Amino acid sequence: MDITLLTQKLGELIGHDKIITDPEVVLVSSKDYIGFRQYERGAKEYRVPKAACVAKPKSVEDVSALLAFLNENAIDTVPRTGGSSVTQGVEPVEGGVIIDGSQLNEILELDETNMWVTVRCGTPLEYLENYLNKRGYTTGHLPQSLPMAHVGGLVATRSIGQWSTLYGGIEDLVVGLEGVLANGEIVRIKNNPRRSVGPDLRHIFIGSEGMLGFITEATLKIFNYAPENRWMHCYGIDSMKNGLAALREIMVQGYRPAVARLHDEVENERDLDCIAPEGWCVLRFLADGPKAIADATGEGIEKILKSYNTVDLGTKPMEHWIIHRNDVCDTMDVDLYYKMKLVADTCEISAPWSVIGDIHAAVLERMPKEVPTLFSIGGHSSHSYINGTNIYFTFGAGVKKAEDAEPIYMKIISTIMEETLKRGGSIAHHHGSGKYRTAWMPEEHGSSYALMYKLKNALDPKGILNKGVLLV
Repeated sequence: MDITLLTQKLGELIGHDKIITDPEVVLVSSKDYIGFRQYERGAKEYRVPKAACVAKPKSVEDVSALLAFLNENAIDTVPRTGGSSVTQGVEPVEGGVIIDGSQLNEILELDETNMWVTVRCGTPLEYLENYLNKRGYTTGHLPQSLPMAHVGGLVATRSIGQWSTLYGGIEDLVVGLEGVLANGEIVRIKNNPRRSVGPDLRHIFIGSEGMLGFITEATLKIFNYAPENRWMHCYGIDSMKNGLAALREIMVQGYRPAVARLHDEVENERDLDCIAPEGWCVLRFLADGPKAIADATGEGIEKILKSYNTVDLGTKPMEHWIIHRNDVCDTMDVDLYYKMKLVADTCEISAPWSVIGDIHAAVLERMPKEVPTLFSIGGHSSHSYINGTNIYFTFGAGVKKAEDAEPIYMKIISTIMEETLKRGGSIAHHHGSGKYRTAWMPEEHGSSYALMYKLKNALDPKGILNKGVLLV
């Protein structure tokens, strides 16, 4: 459809003031923070596809009307809210429409009896968290993207927060939700603590990355907020192998610190705050909740660590980390890495305890051999479970020109994907898969991958929603 006619029709549906065609606004709405895009942006050679326009609905009825029209005319559509994606998850299809839900930004209800809060998809998480903290509550969902992220995107990408070892991921926090299917049909899944009435339909939307519908509203659990009760501490430990073993023992024995992080020797060397011995790794812990539970958790962790070769680094490194853990959001739009001629980013995977250390070691061994311009590769575990943990790789490599950024970046990613998959790990832990991991989806899902196509064909038979994510 001609762009002028398309924008006219969309304007007639929800109001012409809600349809944006200004090239700069469209570009900003199309941007993603994946590492090679950040380099391109610094080089003023941003290669993102060009959307036809951005639609900014202000109600679920607006979203419904937009999707019904776009589906009828088979026009590619990308759902978006906060735009903090680092996986190409919100990058549009050439000539497609971006539906930006950021104007649906209302806290609808705080239910202090049932301990949940209902919000629209465009509600900024930081705003919600501050609102709850003033009333003595927290969502327990505190990702590094906290200053940027909106609730709808967090649900759609199966997000996780830095306090997840206690509170869980977003999938553990969503009580009910509202979404709109590709044909404009509005679907509500009611709030309830648990149900046994068939498959859990919340998960059609949670983690779907906008491929199966547009999330317009979510109800999240809330918890009592008492930061004065926290126990926190930092330790040096002599190896990544022993650090992972210590984390496993803490989880298997049943302790649930809110934060349990293990930084390898590379990250320890970069972090002057912890001052662990050279070549050592760093453990960070924080226990949350009632004081008796927080203190007991801390005592249990200290007792376990006595059987490992550790050094006490005190509480100040954790106090510093709490203050500065989200500072990266302040530099997302700064062309620092371009000025340094580096393409840099992170990549998070997960695996059972039996193989996670092997994945970390294999990636660090292969990378210098296969990426000649490698500047640094390290990683940390930041989200642990009784069955395993994640590794959040951090890396940087030299780049001379913008067109080299993506190939170098993807070579690094390919190595991480290969070493993870060959050992049975999962190639994405919490950022969402986006479009850059799609090539590995068949191997990731194996024989269950066909179910993804069946869902897509049933709920979006014309394939208009977020083309390129999850399905090859």
